[in-house]
Amino acid sequence: MTVAIARALIVATGIAAGLPALPADAQAQSWPQRAVKFIVPFGPGAGADINARLFADRLAKRWGQSVVVENRPGADGIVAITAFVNANDDHVLLFAATGSFTVHPFQYARLPYEPGDLNPIARVSNTILVVSVPASLGVASMAEFVALARERPGKLNAAPVPGITELVFSGFLKDAGLEMAKLPYRDIVQAGADLAEGRVQVMMSSLAMIQPHVQSGKVRLLAVTSRQPVALLPQVPTAAAAGFPTLELEGLVGLFGPRTMPAELRERIAADVRAVADTDVSARLAGTGQVVNTGTTADFAQAVDAQRAQVAAIARALGMAPK
Repeated sequence: MTVAIARALIVATGIAAGLPALPADAQAQSWPQRAVKFIVPFGPGAGADINARLFADRLAKRWGQSVVVENRPGADGIVAITAFVNANDDHVLLFAATGSFTVHPFQYARLPYEPGDLNPIARVSNTILVVSVPASLGVASMAEFVALARERPGKLNAAPVPGITELVFSGFLKDAGLEMAKLPYRDIVQAGADLAEGRVQVMMSSLAMIQPHVQSGKVRLLAVTSRQPVALLPQVPTAAAAGFPTLELEGLVGLFGPRTMPAELRERIAADVRAVADTDVSARLAGTGQVVNTGTTADFAQAVDAQRAQVAAIARALGMAPK
């Protein structure tokens, strides 16, 4: 009799007799026992969706079970999070950017979930976030841009990307003492085109959103917001290195499990994520403006907590209170 068959018989006998379930370490070794689902709070073709499908394909081979990606865009990530929490199933995981929810307490008075419902499993990647300006603006650094903005208070336009990116950029404006008009967009992708044509003078966004305009020479990158330099952009400094640490923001993307998922299982999944993050995944993610950035469960949990604390500090500085 194989170990797998024996374990299955033990589980079945235990359930039938009302005995306790397998201990956490045994549960971690036997998981998954059926298909796994990744719920993604973005539509098909988005960077996080491509990311999820790359890892789903490789993890399915490692686990010997299919891994299905389900897109649930809408309401700043709340649609996907609600579906994930309501499933309450350790075979249904949330594959999301942390920035899609860490700002929620300052956006919504009532939420259909609690922070503890999102149990960090594994950091997977970082979305590359950048500060960019039109090439026609004639500035080549963050310092030059800030000097220009101070010379023209209220005369420059910014295109805010809703959510955590807008919050961090607003914190930067306050800290630097800058006045700037914010132009709202129904479709934020249009802001990239306006930036390229000089109708918008600054934008903090994902690299993927403005990459075509960078390649055409119409948009210039002034800084990346990550803590570490980005190998894909060796000539672009970090915001902190450029002298503006308040713009620092990690574009964390990772997997979350239900509140009751034991630590042993989360660590096992994190190890599997690290094992499948090969050079092919890195190359394909680079094409979508993302970099592989795996780690332990503890690494990811600490990073999520740090981002929540960062958001709260910026909100306080801006005079915002949890809704």
